[in-house]
Amino acid sequence: MTSRPIYLDHQATTPLDPRVLDEMLPYLTTEYGNPNSAHAYGRAAAKAVATARRQVADLVGARNTVEVVFTSGATEANHLAIVGGALAKRPHGGHIVTTTIEHKAVLAAVQRLVDHHGYTSTRVAVDEHGRVHPGDIAAALTPDTVLVSVMHANNEIGTLQQIAVISQLTAPRGILVHTDAAQSAGYGLFDADELGVDLASLSAHKLYGPKGIGALYIRGGTLLTAQQTGGGQERGLRAGTLNVPAIVGLGAAAHLVTSDTAPSPTQIRALRDRLQDRLLDALPGATVNGHPSRRIPGSLSLTLPDAEAADVLDHLPDIAAATGSACNTGTGEPSHVLTAIGLTRTQARRTLRLGIGRTTTAAEVERAAVLIAQATARHRPPRSSAA
Repeated sequence: MTSRPIYLDHQATTPLDPRVLDEMLPYLTTEYGNPNSAHAYGRAAAKAVATARRQVADLVGARNTVEVVFTSGATEANHLAIVGGALAKRPHGGHIVTTTIEHKAVLAAVQRLVDHHGYTSTRVAVDEHGRVHPGDIAAALTPDTVLVSVMHANNEIGTLQQIAVISQLTAPRGILVHTDAAQSAGYGLFDADELGVDLASLSAHKLYGPKGIGALYIRGGTLLTAQQTGGGQERGLRAGTLNVPAIVGLGAAAHLVTSDTAPSPTQIRALRDRLQDRLLDALPGATVNGHPSRRIPGSLSLTLPDAEAADVLDHLPDIAAATGSACNTGTGEPSHVLTAIGLTRTQARRTLRLGIGRTTTAAEVERAAVLIAQATARHRPPRSSAA
Protein backbone atom coordinates (compact mmCIF):
# COMPACT_ATOMS: atom_id res chain seq x y z
CA MET A 1 0.00 0.00 0.00
CA THR A 2 1.29 3.45 -0.90
CA SER A 3 1.96 5.56 2.19
CA ARG A 4 0.17 8.88 2.54
CA PRO A 5 2.09 12.14 2.08
CA ILE A 6 3.69 13.77 5.10
CA TYR A 7 1.18 16.41 6.20
CA LEU A 8 2.79 19.83 6.72
CA ASP A 9 -0.16 22.12 6.16
CA HIS A 10 -1.66 22.52 9.62
CA GLN A 11 -2.34 26.24 9.14
CA ALA A 12 -4.78 25.37 6.35
CA THR A 13 -6.58 22.70 8.37
CA THR A 14 -5.87 20.14 11.05
CA PRO A 15 -6.89 16.48 11.03
CA LEU A 16 -9.95 15.63 13.09
CA ASP A 17 -8.77 14.22 16.40
CA PRO A 18 -10.24 10.71 16.89
CA ARG A 19 -11.27 11.69 20.42
CA VAL A 20 -13.29 14.56 18.97
CA LEU A 21 -14.98 12.23 16.50
CA ASP A 22 -15.91 9.87 19.33
CA GLU A 23 -17.69 12.72 21.12
CA MET A 24 -19.53 13.73 17.94
CA LEU A 25 -20.76 10.31 16.86
CA PRO A 26 -23.81 10.00 19.17
CA TYR A 27 -25.13 13.33 17.85
CA LEU A 28 -24.77 12.08 14.29
CA THR A 29 -26.70 8.90 15.05
CA THR A 30 -28.94 8.36 18.07
CA GLU A 31 -28.94 11.80 19.76
CA TYR A 32 -30.45 13.68 16.84
CA GLY A 33 -32.78 16.07 18.66
CA ASN A 34 -33.17 19.76 17.87
CA PRO A 35 -31.85 21.65 20.92
CA ASN A 36 -34.85 23.98 20.75
CA SER A 37 -37.28 21.10 21.23
CA ALA A 38 -38.81 20.63 24.68
CA HIS A 39 -38.86 16.82 24.68
CA ALA A 40 -36.14 14.41 25.86
CA TYR A 41 -34.29 14.37 22.53
CA GLY A 42 -34.18 18.14 22.43
CA ARG A 43 -33.08 18.40 26.05
CA ALA A 44 -30.19 15.99 25.41
CA ALA A 45 -29.05 18.09 22.46
CA ALA A 46 -29.40 21.33 24.41
CA LYS A 47 -27.31 19.88 27.25
CA ALA A 48 -24.59 18.90 24.78
CA VAL A 49 -24.56 22.42 23.31
CA ALA A 50 -24.33 23.92 26.79
CA THR A 51 -21.36 21.69 27.62
CA ALA A 52 -19.61 22.67 24.39
CA ARG A 53 -20.27 26.34 25.06
CA ARG A 54 -18.62 26.00 28.46
CA GLN A 55 -15.63 24.21 26.91
CA VAL A 56 -15.15 26.98 24.35
CA ALA A 57 -15.59 29.63 27.03
CA ASP A 58 -12.85 27.95 29.06
CA LEU A 59 -10.57 27.91 26.01
CA VAL A 60 -10.87 31.65 25.35
CA GLY A 61 -11.07 32.79 28.97
CA ALA A 62 -14.66 34.02 28.75
CA ARG A 63 -16.23 35.00 32.06
CA ASN A 64 -19.62 33.59 31.09
CA THR A 65 -20.86 31.11 28.52
CA VAL A 66 -23.24 33.75 27.15
CA GLU A 67 -20.12 35.40 25.68
CA VAL A 68 -19.76 32.52 23.18
CA VAL A 69 -21.86 32.51 20.00
CA PHE A 70 -21.54 29.60 17.56
CA THR A 71 -21.04 30.32 13.86
CA SER A 72 -20.22 28.32 10.73
CA GLY A 73 -16.52 29.14 11.12
CA ALA A 74 -14.04 31.95 11.59
CA THR A 75 -15.07 33.66 8.34
CA GLU A 76 -18.64 34.14 9.54
CA ALA A 77 -17.39 35.07 13.01
CA ASN A 78 -15.13 37.72 11.46
CA HIS A 79 -18.03 39.10 9.45
CA LEU A 80 -20.39 39.23 12.43
CA ALA A 81 -17.74 40.88 14.60
CA ILE A 82 -16.59 43.50 12.09
CA VAL A 83 -19.76 44.33 10.20
CA GLY A 84 -22.06 43.72 13.16
CA GLY A 85 -19.80 45.60 15.55
CA ALA A 86 -19.25 48.58 13.27
CA LEU A 87 -22.94 48.92 12.42
CA ALA A 88 -23.87 48.83 16.11
CA LYS A 89 -21.35 51.63 16.72
CA ARG A 90 -22.46 53.68 13.71
CA PRO A 91 -23.86 56.59 15.76
CA HIS A 92 -20.36 57.06 17.20
CA GLY A 93 -18.41 57.07 13.92
CA GLY A 94 -17.58 55.26 10.72
CA HIS A 95 -13.84 54.51 10.57
CA ILE A 96 -12.17 51.07 10.81
CA VAL A 97 -8.49 50.35 11.44
CA THR A 98 -6.86 47.08 10.43
CA THR A 99 -3.49 45.90 9.09
CA THR A 100 -2.01 44.94 5.74
CA ILE A 101 -1.60 41.27 6.67
CA GLU A 102 -5.09 40.35 7.85
CA HIS A 103 -6.87 37.24 6.61
CA LYS A 104 -8.92 37.87 3.49
CA ALA A 105 -12.10 37.25 5.48
CA VAL A 106 -11.29 40.28 7.64
CA LEU A 107 -10.26 42.48 4.72
CA ALA A 108 -13.43 41.54 2.83
CA ALA A 109 -15.65 42.37 5.81
CA VAL A 110 -13.99 45.77 6.17
CA GLN A 111 -14.36 46.39 2.45
CA ARG A 112 -18.06 45.57 2.67
CA LEU A 113 -18.47 48.35 5.21
CA VAL A 114 -16.63 50.73 2.88
CA ASP A 115 -18.51 49.74 -0.27
CA HIS A 116 -22.03 49.35 1.10
CA HIS A 117 -22.23 51.41 4.27
CA GLY A 118 -20.05 54.45 3.64
CA TYR A 119 -17.32 53.65 6.17
CA THR A 120 -13.67 54.58 5.73
CA SER A 121 -10.76 52.33 6.64
CA THR A 122 -7.04 52.46 7.27
CA ARG A 123 -4.68 49.52 6.76
CA VAL A 124 -1.63 49.92 8.97
CA ALA A 125 1.68 48.56 7.67
CA VAL A 126 3.76 45.94 9.48
CA ASP A 127 7.51 45.53 9.91
CA GLU A 128 9.74 42.96 8.22
CA HIS A 129 8.70 40.34 10.78
CA GLY A 130 5.00 40.93 10.18
CA ARG A 131 4.44 42.80 13.44
CA VAL A 132 2.33 45.91 13.60
CA HIS A 133 3.64 48.50 16.03
CA PRO A 134 0.99 49.61 18.53
CA GLY A 135 2.15 53.20 18.08
CA ASP A 136 1.23 52.99 14.40
CA ILE A 137 -2.23 51.73 15.34
CA ALA A 138 -2.56 54.64 17.76
CA ALA A 139 -1.50 57.08 15.03
CA ALA A 140 -4.21 55.71 12.72
CA LEU A 141 -7.02 56.28 15.22
CA THR A 142 -9.31 59.24 14.65
CA PRO A 143 -12.31 60.63 16.55
CA ASP A 144 -14.40 58.69 14.01
CA THR A 145 -12.79 55.27 14.68
CA VAL A 146 -15.21 52.67 16.04
CA LEU A 147 -13.38 49.37 15.56
CA VAL A 148 -9.84 48.00 15.28
CA SER A 149 -9.26 44.49 13.89
CA VAL A 150 -5.80 42.94 14.26
CA MET A 151 -5.27 39.18 14.00
CA HIS A 152 -3.64 37.48 16.96
CA ALA A 153 -1.43 35.18 14.88
CA ASN A 154 -0.89 35.31 11.15
CA ASN A 155 -1.95 32.29 9.12
CA GLU A 156 1.06 32.41 6.77
CA ILE A 157 4.05 33.51 8.82
CA GLY A 158 2.76 32.80 12.32
CA THR A 159 3.71 36.16 13.84
CA LEU A 160 1.92 37.02 17.08
CA GLN A 161 0.72 40.58 17.55
CA GLN A 162 0.80 42.77 20.67
CA ILE A 163 -2.96 42.68 21.10
CA ALA A 164 -2.94 43.56 24.82
CA VAL A 165 -1.01 46.76 24.15
CA ILE A 166 -3.37 47.71 21.32
CA SER A 167 -6.38 47.11 23.56
CA GLN A 168 -4.93 49.41 26.21
CA LEU A 169 -4.72 52.15 23.60
CA THR A 170 -8.30 51.77 22.36
CA ALA A 171 -10.26 50.97 25.54
CA PRO A 172 -10.21 54.52 26.98
CA ARG A 173 -11.70 55.77 23.70
CA GLY A 174 -14.54 53.25 23.56
CA ILE A 175 -13.19 51.65 20.38
CA LEU A 176 -14.00 47.97 19.85
CA VAL A 177 -11.05 45.60 19.38
CA HIS A 178 -11.54 42.43 17.34
CA THR A 179 -8.96 39.74 16.74
CA ASP A 180 -8.94 36.68 14.52
CA ALA A 181 -7.64 34.00 16.90
CA ALA A 182 -8.17 31.04 14.57
CA GLN A 183 -4.46 30.20 14.41
CA SER A 184 -3.51 30.83 18.04
CA ALA A 185 -6.38 29.31 20.03
CA GLY A 186 -5.30 25.74 19.29
CA TYR A 187 -2.04 26.34 21.14
CA GLY A 188 -3.73 27.69 24.25
CA LEU A 189 -2.20 31.10 23.57
CA PHE A 190 -5.42 33.08 23.63
CA ASP A 191 -7.05 34.61 26.72
CA ALA A 192 -9.69 37.28 26.19
CA ASP A 193 -9.14 39.01 29.52
CA GLU A 194 -5.35 39.05 29.25
CA LEU A 195 -5.55 40.50 25.74
CA GLY A 196 -8.40 42.87 26.54
CA VAL A 197 -10.31 42.22 23.31
CA ASP A 198 -14.02 42.76 22.83
CA LEU A 199 -14.45 40.25 20.00
CA ALA A 200 -12.49 37.17 18.91
CA SER A 201 -13.05 34.65 16.11
CA LEU A 202 -12.37 30.90 16.31
CA SER A 203 -12.50 27.98 13.90
CA ALA A 204 -12.80 24.33 14.94
CA HIS A 205 -10.87 22.90 12.01
CA LYS A 206 -7.76 24.84 13.03
CA LEU A 207 -7.67 23.02 16.39
CA TYR A 208 -8.37 19.41 15.41
CA GLY A 209 -12.14 19.76 15.28
CA PRO A 210 -14.59 19.47 12.36
CA LYS A 211 -14.95 21.89 9.47
CA GLY A 212 -17.99 24.11 9.21
CA ILE A 213 -18.16 25.28 12.81
CA GLY A 214 -16.60 28.18 14.68
CA ALA A 215 -17.40 30.66 17.39
CA LEU A 216 -17.29 34.34 18.18
CA TYR A 217 -16.29 35.52 21.62
CA ILE A 218 -18.30 38.64 22.50
CA ARG A 219 -17.31 40.45 25.69
CA GLY A 220 -20.28 41.09 27.94
CA GLY A 221 -21.96 44.39 27.14
CA THR A 222 -20.67 44.53 23.56
CA LEU A 223 -23.48 45.27 21.11
CA LEU A 224 -23.62 43.77 17.62
CA THR A 225 -26.06 44.13 14.75
CA ALA A 226 -27.15 40.63 13.67
CA GLN A 227 -26.19 39.64 10.14
CA GLN A 228 -28.34 36.51 9.88
CA THR A 229 -31.86 36.80 11.22
CA GLY A 230 -34.60 34.22 11.59
CA GLY A 231 -35.56 32.09 14.57
CA GLY A 232 -33.66 34.02 17.21
CA GLN A 233 -31.03 31.38 18.00
CA GLU A 234 -27.72 32.38 19.59
CA ARG A 235 -29.15 35.40 21.40
CA GLY A 236 -30.65 36.58 18.13
CA LEU A 237 -27.19 37.12 16.65
CA ARG A 238 -26.98 34.03 14.46
CA ALA A 239 -30.26 32.46 13.36
CA GLY A 240 -30.60 28.85 12.23
CA THR A 241 -30.94 25.42 13.83
CA LEU A 242 -27.75 24.68 15.73
CA ASN A 243 -25.35 22.17 14.18
CA VAL A 244 -25.19 20.02 17.30
CA PRO A 245 -22.64 17.39 16.15
CA ALA A 246 -20.22 20.06 14.96
CA ILE A 247 -20.73 22.18 18.07
CA VAL A 248 -19.98 19.13 20.22
CA GLY A 249 -16.85 18.60 18.11
CA LEU A 250 -15.70 22.18 18.64
CA GLY A 251 -16.27 21.84 22.37
CA ALA A 252 -14.37 18.56 22.53
CA ALA A 253 -11.47 20.02 20.55
CA ALA A 254 -11.38 23.06 22.84
CA HIS A 255 -11.33 20.78 25.87
CA LEU A 256 -8.32 18.90 24.51
CA VAL A 257 -6.40 22.17 24.28
CA THR A 258 -7.18 23.12 27.88
CA SER A 259 -6.49 19.61 29.23
CA ASP A 260 -3.20 17.74 29.50
CA THR A 261 -4.07 15.24 26.78
CA ALA A 262 -2.84 17.24 23.78
CA PRO A 263 0.85 17.36 22.81
CA SER A 264 2.33 20.55 24.23
CA PRO A 265 3.21 23.60 22.14
CA THR A 266 6.79 23.08 23.32
CA GLN A 267 6.93 19.69 21.60
CA ILE A 268 5.50 21.12 18.39
CA ARG A 269 7.92 24.05 18.48
CA ALA A 270 10.86 21.68 18.89
CA LEU A 271 9.85 19.77 15.75
CA ARG A 272 9.35 23.05 13.86
CA ASP A 273 12.78 24.25 14.89
CA ARG A 274 14.35 20.96 13.85
CA LEU A 275 12.79 21.22 10.39
CA GLN A 276 13.85 24.86 10.14
CA ASP A 277 17.46 24.07 11.13
CA ARG A 278 17.70 21.14 8.72
CA LEU A 279 16.43 23.20 5.79
CA LEU A 280 18.59 26.24 6.53
CA ASP A 281 21.64 23.97 6.70
CA ALA A 282 20.75 22.21 3.45
CA LEU A 283 19.73 25.34 1.53
CA PRO A 284 22.27 28.15 1.92
CA GLY A 285 20.56 31.46 1.21
CA ALA A 286 17.13 30.33 2.40
CA THR A 287 15.44 32.71 4.84
CA VAL A 288 12.70 32.37 7.46
CA ASN A 289 9.75 34.76 7.47
CA GLY A 290 7.91 35.88 10.57
CA HIS A 291 9.07 36.94 13.99
CA PRO A 292 12.13 34.95 15.18
CA SER A 293 10.55 34.09 18.54
CA ARG A 294 7.05 35.60 18.75
CA ARG A 295 5.23 33.27 16.41
CA ILE A 296 2.97 30.25 16.83
CA PRO A 297 4.90 27.03 17.49
CA GLY A 298 4.05 25.10 14.33
CA SER A 299 4.59 27.81 11.72
CA LEU A 300 7.52 27.84 9.28
CA SER A 301 7.50 30.18 6.28
CA LEU A 302 10.67 29.61 4.25
CA THR A 303 11.81 31.57 1.21
CA LEU A 304 13.95 29.36 -1.01
CA PRO A 305 17.16 30.85 -2.45
CA ASP A 306 16.49 30.33 -6.16
CA ALA A 307 13.62 27.94 -6.86
CA GLU A 308 9.91 28.51 -7.40
CA ALA A 309 7.98 27.04 -4.48
CA ALA A 310 5.15 25.81 -6.71
CA ASP A 311 7.63 23.91 -8.91
CA VAL A 312 9.23 22.33 -5.86
CA LEU A 313 5.87 21.20 -4.48
CA ASP A 314 4.75 19.88 -7.87
CA HIS A 315 7.60 17.40 -7.63
CA LEU A 316 7.06 16.50 -3.99
CA PRO A 317 4.16 14.03 -4.02
CA ASP A 318 5.27 12.77 -0.61
CA ILE A 319 4.82 16.19 1.04
CA ALA A 320 1.55 18.05 1.63
CA ALA A 321 2.47 21.71 2.06
CA ALA A 322 1.60 25.10 0.58
CA THR A 323 3.15 28.09 -1.12
CA GLY A 324 1.18 30.55 1.02
CA SER A 325 -2.32 30.90 2.37
CA ALA A 326 -4.74 28.22 1.18
CA CYS A 327 -7.05 31.12 0.31
CA ASN A 328 -4.56 32.33 -2.33
CA THR A 329 -4.25 28.99 -4.09
CA GLY A 330 -5.01 29.17 -7.79
CA THR A 331 -5.03 32.96 -8.08
CA GLY A 332 -1.52 33.27 -9.51
CA GLU A 333 -1.00 36.32 -7.31
CA PRO A 334 1.72 36.44 -4.66
CA SER A 335 0.65 36.42 -1.05
CA HIS A 336 -0.37 39.87 0.20
CA VAL A 337 1.17 38.93 3.55
CA LEU A 338 4.58 38.22 2.05
CA THR A 339 4.64 41.38 -0.02
CA ALA A 340 3.48 43.38 3.02
CA ILE A 341 6.58 42.29 4.97
CA GLY A 342 8.81 43.44 2.14
CA LEU A 343 9.33 40.38 -0.06
CA THR A 344 9.46 40.98 -3.78
CA ARG A 345 6.99 39.17 -6.00
CA THR A 346 9.81 36.81 -7.00
CA GLN A 347 10.69 36.07 -3.38
CA ALA A 348 7.03 35.54 -2.53
CA ARG A 349 6.76 32.95 -5.31
CA ARG A 350 9.77 31.18 -3.83
CA THR A 351 8.19 30.82 -0.39
CA LEU A 352 6.96 27.60 1.18
CA ARG A 353 4.50 27.49 4.05
CA LEU A 354 5.20 24.48 6.26
CA GLY A 355 2.96 23.70 9.23
CA ILE A 356 3.85 21.27 12.02
CA GLY A 357 1.06 19.82 14.14
CA ARG A 358 0.14 17.36 16.86
CA THR A 359 0.37 14.37 14.57
CA THR A 360 3.76 15.26 13.06
CA THR A 361 6.58 12.90 14.07
CA ALA A 362 10.32 13.44 14.33
CA ALA A 363 10.85 10.87 11.58
CA GLU A 364 8.51 12.80 9.28
CA VAL A 365 10.40 16.02 9.95
CA GLU A 366 13.73 14.40 9.06
CA ARG A 367 12.29 12.83 5.92
CA ALA A 368 10.59 16.05 4.84
CA ALA A 369 13.79 18.05 5.23
CA VAL A 370 15.64 15.66 2.92
CA LEU A 371 12.88 15.59 0.30
CA ILE A 372 12.40 19.38 0.25
CA ALA A 373 16.15 19.99 -0.02
CA GLN A 374 16.46 17.49 -2.88
CA ALA A 375 13.49 18.91 -4.78
CA THR A 376 14.75 22.46 -4.35
CA ALA A 377 18.18 21.53 -5.67
CA ARG A 378 16.60 19.98 -8.77
CA HIS A 379 14.67 23.16 -9.56
CA ARG A 380 17.47 25.66 -9.16
CA PRO A 381 18.36 27.38 -12.44
CA PRO A 382 21.66 26.16 -13.91
CA ARG A 383 24.67 28.26 -12.97
CA SER A 384 26.30 30.03 -15.88
CA SER A 385 29.88 28.92 -16.51
CA ALA A 386 32.75 31.30 -17.16
CA ALA A 387 33.57 31.84 -20.83
